[in-house]
Amino acid sequence: MKKIPATNSIICQNNDHVFNYYGWPTVARLPDGTLAAVASGHRLGHVCPFGKAVMYYSRDEGKTWGEQIIVIDTPLDDRDAGIAVFGSGNVIVTSFNNSAAAQRNYAKQKSGMELSLISSYLDIIEKTPEIEQKYLGSTFRISKDGGYTFGKLQHSPVTAPHGPVVMPDGNLLYVGNKYDGKSNEDDCKINCYKMNDKGEFEYLSSIDALPSSWEPHAVVMPDGKIIVHIRTENGGLFTVYQSESCDGGKTFTTPHPIGLDHGSPPHLLLHSSGVLISSYGYRREPFGQRVMFCKDGGEKWETDYILRDDGNDGDLGYPATVELKDGSLLTVYYQAEKGRSNCVIMQSIWELPKMIYK
Repeated sequence: MKKIPATNSIICQNNDHVFNYYGWPTVARLPDGTLAAVASGHRLGHVCPFGKAVMYYSRDEGKTWGEQIIVIDTPLDDRDAGIAVFGSGNVIVTSFNNSAAAQRNYAKQKSGMELSLISSYLDIIEKTPEIEQKYLGSTFRISKDGGYTFGKLQHSPVTAPHGPVVMPDGNLLYVGNKYDGKSNEDDCKINCYKMNDKGEFEYLSSIDALPSSWEPHAVVMPDGKIIVHIRTENGGLFTVYQSESCDGGKTFTTPHPIGLDHGSPPHLLLHSSGVLISSYGYRREPFGQRVMFCKDGGEKWETDYILRDDGNDGDLGYPATVELKDGSLLTVYYQAEKGRSNCVIMQSIWELPKMIYK
């Protein structure tokens, strides 16, 4: 078993409150060197209408995490939180939300106080349809002071758990699923957009993915090659397929398997050593968080290196990784503590295995 030694800890939790569920994080380094972790928090559970996109800061390379700010808080359920630094120190935080009708359907699984809270709140939302018209879909806010205050809420044409990535020219590349909060026959088509100098997302191309393909993440290599990992359901198992572009995102190859038996969704990082890292959750026994490595620009992957395998069940994952100043790695993810049902945001600090360098 390929288990990586790691130091594990909790970034944020709210165990003494009814709104104690956190999930779907991403981590990045801000322009001033501070680490920022974003997540969806203040929730009743995996699905509820009360989610908010929150951010935490660490000024000591992940040893401690300090104050929290709320970045996105619409009247709807703000879920996955992504973050990227682009341009001259700008920071974007992304999220998406579900319709009141979808929330109502999920609420059928609840009971007692939770069901009462959700139903009462959705009654209000459904009586004011203009709320959905204004907020429903994939959302983002941009900070122009390095990640501390944020501008107006805006909508993007696609959504992906970890948000966009940065191109060599400093602009954003957003690879994701088309999403406006409604069921759409194009939902499984992966679309690629680039942010122009006016701050608008311009369509570049689409990736013809398999049915049940979503939640992609991209990385841009030093030579401009774009590698995209895509969560794909294949034969009843969730795995990762890969697509590439060598023309700046104008065209992409047909997604292909990379040898991963099970695990998703992915987050890609290019380490300073040149090693590509893809982090993913493992939602079957032993439940936990894993990473895979590639040393040849996306051609061959070494899969299933285990960061931890102590999860209670499959409600975990969505890991994202950032490189620390000493070359070690910090991976954030969500998972429940042993003996508890609510999920919190955790981290693992670890180093690349020596065999990967060789």
